[in-house]
Amino acid sequence: MHTLPKILHHGAKNGVTGSCHQLIIDDKNSLLIDCGLFQGAETSAEGQASSDQLSIEFDISTVKALIVTHVHIDHVGRIPYLLAAGFTGPIICSEPSAKLLPIVLEDAFKLGVSRDQHLVEQYIKLIASRIIALPYNRWLPMLKTPQVSIRLQRAGHILGSAYVELDVQEPTSDTKQRVIFSGDLGAPYAPILSAPKPAYRADLVILESTYGDRQHHSRRDRRQRLQSVIEHALRDQGTVLIPAFSIGRTQELLYELEDIIHRNQCQTCLTSSAQMLNEQSTHAHSSTWQDIPIILDSPLASRFTQVYSELQSFWDKEAQQRVNKGRNPLAFKQLITVDDHRDHQRMVQHLADTKRPAIVIAGGGMCSGGRIVNYLEAMLDESRHNVLFVGYQAQGTLGNLIQKYGPRGGYVDINHKRIDIRAEISTLAGYSAHADQASLLRFITGMRKWPKQVRLIHGEAQAKSALQDKIRHAFAQCQHPGEVIIPS
Repeated sequence: MHTLPKILHHGAKNGVTGSCHQLIIDDKNSLLIDCGLFQGAETSAEGQASSDQLSIEFDISTVKALIVTHVHIDHVGRIPYLLAAGFTGPIICSEPSAKLLPIVLEDAFKLGVSRDQHLVEQYIKLIASRIIALPYNRWLPMLKTPQVSIRLQRAGHILGSAYVELDVQEPTSDTKQRVIFSGDLGAPYAPILSAPKPAYRADLVILESTYGDRQHHSRRDRRQRLQSVIEHALRDQGTVLIPAFSIGRTQELLYELEDIIHRNQCQTCLTSSAQMLNEQSTHAHSSTWQDIPIILDSPLASRFTQVYSELQSFWDKEAQQRVNKGRNPLAFKQLITVDDHRDHQRMVQHLADTKRPAIVIAGGGMCSGGRIVNYLEAMLDESRHNVLFVGYQAQGTLGNLIQKYGPRGGYVDINHKRIDIRAEISTLAGYSAHADQASLLRFITGMRKWPKQVRLIHGEAQAKSALQDKIRHAFAQCQHPGEVIIPS
């Protein structure tokens, strides 16, 4: 009977943020997969680390390397504290992540440690010296005794995201166990990215379960719903506020908005003058999209968008075809970027005071910080505006509270002020960058050799329980003896 490797979860065991998992090889060797920040009310498994307490509270003396699945802050945000705790090993990630990670960690360092430019530059040089950029689908030997190798495969979550395959030699034999950490898996047909493909085999899979209890809308449905929600809000002469993570979701939204604009322009071109005279609503509809400003108010998101553009070789075929046809999905005519803080303040005031319709994409994604908070403070109490959520809102975050109490006519506290929620609150779950239940199930059942054990993490209790039932049912139907567990 083969014994599966031991895993310690230092985050994202009972929630969806703070991802940090330690693979124990033997008494002297271990590997760390991700080291992320907690958000909202979530804490580490030990109950010590949280959004307010970021120190590393577990023993890192045996950790030989950190493997980064992708560069979202809830997967990499505690790296400064890991280094401060004495970690001296390499940071292994995909080639696109190697370009993006220093930008993320520079921002995290400025927010959590120091804004002194000399210290920032020293820190980024240190990070760069530690990074090993591993091409997708290439094995890298990690340890000689015992033998451990790592391979990264595309996860389709954000640019550079990967799931991790590890071949680990058993202590008492030459047999190798295949361990997979899913990281965050992406939804199929997500803009810009190729969909993840299941691995060939695994003995143990550490699987995320963020949307383990639901199905997403199709891409066509979600684009139509995005267009419908925005057009509804614009009829009220309001601003559509979209809280978005600086990397991943923002670039997907820009890509989809450019496509909506392009389709409406093409529709206008194909409509004859006679038809336009008889179909005033069609002309007005197209004109709205030709005139609407799309405001990207996040310096960090702007930097990431530029790097995304530089990494077009990692885009999927559809996105590359658009570029070859002369389109620029991430830098189109109606896009306005706001970088300077004074320009940001003026934009908030301008949109709050005037009835100029606009679409604003601003960080941060869960409204717990970032420029979106200023827009919410200025506009949340007016019914002509609309807040559009396109991603998961963790328990305890401002975004979660707005989502929860907005439809009830409730209120939230922003900067110690009570703000009544009169703006319309909409949620497009289909824009999640996470795989839904069907895709998570397919990641397991699509393997040629199914795992002996699936361990569900990175999800609320209901999501994990629902996904556990689905995978167990699939195993039972095929009389596969594998087990599906939820770490306690």
